[in-house]
Amino acid sequence: MAGNGGALPSRYASSDDGGRDNRGAFVTEANRIFARATWRLVPLMVLLYVVAYLDRVNVGFAAVTTMKHDLGFDDAIFGFGAGIFFFGYFLFEVPSNVILQRVGARIWICRIMLTWGVVSMATAFARGPVSFYVLRFLLGLAEAGFFPGMVLYLTFWFPSAVRARLIALFLAAVPLANVVGAPASGYILGLEGWHGLHGWQWLFLIEGLPSVLLGFSVLAMLPDSPATAKWLTDGERAVIAAELAAEPKHDHEKLMPMFLDPRVWLLAIPDFGIVLALYGVNLWLPQIITGMGFGTVETGFIAAAPYLAACIVMVLWGLSSDARRERVWHVATAALMGAAGLVGAVTFTSHIAVLTSLGVAICGTYAALAVFWTLPPSFLGGTAAAGGIALINSISNLGGFFGPAIMGWLKQHTGGFNAGLGVLAAGMALAAILVVAVGRTLTFAGRAQALERFTQLNAGR
Repeated sequence: MAGNGGALPSRYASSDDGGRDNRGAFVTEANRIFARATWRLVPLMVLLYVVAYLDRVNVGFAAVTTMKHDLGFDDAIFGFGAGIFFFGYFLFEVPSNVILQRVGARIWICRIMLTWGVVSMATAFARGPVSFYVLRFLLGLAEAGFFPGMVLYLTFWFPSAVRARLIALFLAAVPLANVVGAPASGYILGLEGWHGLHGWQWLFLIEGLPSVLLGFSVLAMLPDSPATAKWLTDGERAVIAAELAAEPKHDHEKLMPMFLDPRVWLLAIPDFGIVLALYGVNLWLPQIITGMGFGTVETGFIAAAPYLAACIVMVLWGLSSDARRERVWHVATAALMGAAGLVGAVTFTSHIAVLTSLGVAICGTYAALAVFWTLPPSFLGGTAAAGGIALINSISNLGGFFGPAIMGWLKQHTGGFNAGLGVLAAGMALAAILVVAVGRTLTFAGRAQALERFTQLNAGR
């Protein structure tokens, strides 16, 4: 995977044939090592994120059964409770990622998974709106740091030239969680009344358990860095170290200067628009589908289809971004595709057209998200990357609160989903505009152009 399309910079080039032969041998060896690291690390990371995301959003499936009635919810209470997860996430995101950078991914990711698995399972025993709010908030606290920690972890292993496809592969876990989780959730909900528990209670218990079990596997399978990976030789570690050392110098390596860079704060805004749509659709999609008259199991399979397509689209989009060495317009174009799909879902009336439009929206949203996360590491490194990635993610993930909450509030006051989907479309369109405005100097081409212009100006003095 890591050896395709622009995988390595041109710094190995030489003017003589022997130099070209040496460069070719080095590139081949480096690509082999990065491909090996990809197959060792990324499948495990994907599996962990599938479980994490499923525990985060399975509440959307719980709501299509008797959960809201059993706990005394209306649509507004459900939307607020589903989204309050992100306030806990927001509060602990930056501290969690800084801790991971200091103590290592192995121990800290294990801690994150154990705690979120336990809290997710405890949601089965919520007794009303207050306990539901508390447990969703605690779930956010527990899971905070996982996603930005994994993005940071990839920078420990892989050069920037191949990062878009790897982030896309990792983020494919999100739609994959829906592909696997939607039908599985539909069947688990069929356990209604088994051993005296409701189907939605079994949903939280069964889907929370893998997080606890996989947490222990992290200790054995996820090395902190190439330096501690037992499956690498000393020579392979040296190749990875040389590649990473030759990366362009980051603008910030320390935490405090990062906080003063306006780009960090501004990048949170387009990601907020993307996340607003992502969770606004995700947590309400099961209820949109059941509102069309489909049963619980049918809803699971129908909801899985657009996410299967998104898995493919986002990986291909990441490959395209790496091959063209371009980031910003890949994010913007995908965000506009997402906005167009949401507009179509509001405009069309037939069930097939609405579901197809929502599928387009989901594909565009996930494709935009995958490439977006190549932008912060392009100017942040070290502790600055740990804090900056987490800061952007914590702010933008508040969209995960507002998306479901807005959808719930507008549904309760308008009687349908169109107004909420319209707001999500506006958020995606704004994301496309802002990422172009903020992000152009962060791309491969933008950085080169800025450096060239700076050199010209100084030469003319």
